[in-house]
Amino acid sequence: MNKHLIATALAAAFLSAPFAATAGEAELMARIEKMAAELEQLKAELKASVKKTEAVEQRQQAIAAAAPAPAVAAAPARAAAPAAEPTLAAAGPSTIFGGYGEVNYNRPTKNASGAQADVRRAVIGIEHRFDPKTKVVAEFEWEHAIVSADDKGESEVEQLYVEREFGNGLRSKVGLYLIPMGLLNANHEPTAYYGVERNFVETAIIPSTWREVGVSLSGDTAGGLTWDTGITTGFDLGKWDAAGSDGRESPLGSIHQEGQQAKSRDLSVHAALNWRGVPGLLVGGSIFTGKAGHKADGFTANDARITMYDLHTRYTPGRWDLSALYARGQISNTEALNETLVGNPTPVPKSFAGWYTQAAYRLLEVGDYTLSPFVRYEQFNTAKSYAAVPQGLGVAASPDEKVTTIGANLKVGEGVVLKADYQKFKEDKSRDRLNLGLGFSY
Repeated sequence: MNKHLIATALAAAFLSAPFAATAGEAELMARIEKMAAELEQLKAELKASVKKTEAVEQRQQAIAAAAPAPAVAAAPARAAAPAAEPTLAAAGPSTIFGGYGEVNYNRPTKNASGAQADVRRAVIGIEHRFDPKTKVVAEFEWEHAIVSADDKGESEVEQLYVEREFGNGLRSKVGLYLIPMGLLNANHEPTAYYGVERNFVETAIIPSTWREVGVSLSGDTAGGLTWDTGITTGFDLGKWDAAGSDGRESPLGSIHQEGQQAKSRDLSVHAALNWRGVPGLLVGGSIFTGKAGHKADGFTANDARITMYDLHTRYTPGRWDLSALYARGQISNTEALNETLVGNPTPVPKSFAGWYTQAAYRLLEVGDYTLSPFVRYEQFNTAKSYAAVPQGLGVAASPDEKVTTIGANLKVGEGVVLKADYQKFKEDKSRDRLNLGLGFSY
């Protein structure tokens, strides 16, 4: 439009020449000066318009360069379908919220008076991305509905770390993060596993949810291989309560530190390797090891070392979902410590182990509803062996507990699941129970 105005002004200048000859020289000069001023104004407006257009184009280019690249479809980075952490869409907000929760009902078949309903947990997750390569992840959890000095509820920071991506599949975490072991620990939302309760092997043998404070480095390759390694805090064997039952329920769960003023004289290392080179197939393993005495004054097990490892696989051909896992833990150099614990029911075990196999089938899909019956068999022992102590003073190793779980998950859309199952115990038959549950994640 400005170009047309300039052309019009120039044309007017030429057309006015005959009139100038008759109106006199003074009038002609006045008209020329006026039109020259108008022409300069039009030129200034045109120049300003061009600058504004260039500024807009530069801003648009800067926004496009800063936006994350569109996500590329790939094999799942984790063993289970829903992600444990919230993910940021390429064009999404820089801060997003997520979470999960579950409400369970357990009814022992041989003791109906022991039936109970429990708001098992409620979790809120926050992820903030500082730039396309750097983010902070936080998860806050409440267990058993009420948290106070007189109640069994807990309030805890489940995760709190900063992650930086370096390109070529390489990334690093620093802070409180989940140890990459097994199929469940990093993928523990109720929509991610079968059954109302988490399986025993990945709660009693591998503590759930197991997290440590440290730094990790991980990466993946085009061939479907992912790896993860790091240095973290470890366990505190000085917390062992030989008079209680926590150590019998989960040896490592009873002495984990969870980032709460964690003793760090002795640090631990971990490593995990997983392969997804065939569609639907995951094969992997992991290891964690470190001393747990922390050179405490007067402690008789400062050289005790805790080592935990697992092997796992999952295969999802068609409607089937098949998985298996073996886990084993060891605590070395506990002889002197157990001699001081003689007479207590729960000495420190030398080894603990378990395994399970599971099969689920996506039987029915109607609209937003998906029904998947499953069966799981697991065998585990939290006190498989003890270090030698003077004859007659030791505690006998426990027999392996064997549990069969039969049930079904009914997914409602992608974020809600209804669950029902029945669990049959081989050794402690008083634990046989019916379980019902509601879970969600978002």
